[in-house]
Amino acid sequence: MLAAFGNCATYLIQKRTDRTTTWSFDVGYVNAAACGIYGYSLVVPVAFYFLLRYLGSNASLIRFWCMWGYSLSIFIPTAFLLLIPVEILRWIIILVAGTASSCFVTLNLTSYIGGSNDLRMMMIVAFLLQMALAIFIKVWFFP
Repeated sequence: MLAAFGNCATYLIQKRTDRTTTWSFDVGYVNAAACGIYGYSLVVPVAFYFLLRYLGSNASLIRFWCMWGYSLSIFIPTAFLLLIPVEILRWIIILVAGTASSCFVTLNLTSYIGGSNDLRMMMIVAFLLQMALAIFIKVWFFP
């Protein structure tokens, strides 16, 4: 969906700015979406799982994959809303979605981290990684 909506958004913007040029479907969006989203949703939870296990937490890899998977679900309606050709509105939409996704992950990580001040840095890293993913989606697929 991300690749399809990204291509649709580039088509709408191109037709809005210059109606005389021809537009072609960018197949590279499919590869970027698959590698980016699947890679992120597999690698980041595994990294957090091993780091938390190393630090003595009783983390579950399956729960982490589920948690990060659910956190990405907000980007489905967000991709549809990013078809709106108003740039400031698109940035607001992606930042709100990224913040919601980041808060979901961060709040769910609190059960594994507890009150340790050293492990709170992991919550900040998780928040920033989710925001980086949101900005990647906006910049790469909806320029």
